[in-house]
Amino acid sequence: MKPDQNSARQPAAVAWFTNQPYLLLSLTSLFWAGNVVLARYVAGHVPPVTLSLIRWAGTFILLLPFAWQHLRRDWTTLCAHWRMMLIFSATGFALNNVLSYTAMQYTEALNGLLMQSSGPLFVALWSLTLFGVRLTAGQLLGIVISSAGVLTILLHGDLSALASIRFNKGDLMYAGCMFAFGLYSALMPRRPKTHQLSLIAFTTGCGALMLVPFSVWELASGAATLTFDRLTLATIAYVAIFPSALAYLFFNRGVALIGPNRAAPFQHLMPVFGSIMAILLLGERLQPFHIVGYALVSAGVVIASRK
Repeated sequence: MKPDQNSARQPAAVAWFTNQPYLLLSLTSLFWAGNVVLARYVAGHVPPVTLSLIRWAGTFILLLPFAWQHLRRDWTTLCAHWRMMLIFSATGFALNNVLSYTAMQYTEALNGLLMQSSGPLFVALWSLTLFGVRLTAGQLLGIVISSAGVLTILLHGDLSALASIRFNKGDLMYAGCMFAFGLYSALMPRRPKTHQLSLIAFTTGCGALMLVPFSVWELASGAATLTFDRLTLATIAYVAIFPSALAYLFFNRGVALIGPNRAAPFQHLMPVFGSIMAILLLGERLQPFHIVGYALVSAGVVIASRK
């Protein structure tokens, strides 16, 4: 695929990087894996709706200096497609983020990662329903193989452990999160023709505004409190930069390059990265099931992402 007009005006290294969809989507999964683990770790310490609001408001503030000139130029186009922009803001930012963070208050990270593995199926469902885009045989085969790898990692190679998993309302919330994000992913190729920074700045800012009344209610109700200690500040810094500003820029660009159905299986890399984090940061041991799972996920992603 030829580089777009924006990449043609960029330095050579940046232009090369922004035209590497597999690298961009792999980094996206790495950052999102850290987000799931962190959301579970701070459950009960940082209110989920307020964390979502701060996440997107912080991302908007970080990106605005870089996006301002593009946003001014693209403002008329963005406003002309305001209905689609509201859908992007709700499904890709406000709704799916609140559901995922709230879900982690009630369920385990294992369950969340299991639900995350259903992401490609929701993308395929929305693509088929809205645009009649069907999965190819290779994409379906790749999703099946990478899903088997995800289960191998999460269940430690013991399929009988699947029977012991109990789903609760947190799992239903996470399923709703994936349902919403599947719509965002399926619609992304139909987005207005604007600069990436214009799109991400508009949708993060709009998504943050959507969450303001719900955050006010969350804090005013007394159901949750927000304490700005080291853990809270570190959490805000991570979620605003890596799984937000960088990950969504990378994800949107990756989908633009190879399409939603080929990009979706990269979500199966999240449990792979999650287990690697546990090995490197928490001292867990590398087991044979890790290697088998990594191989299956890698093979499935390669098969599904091919043309």
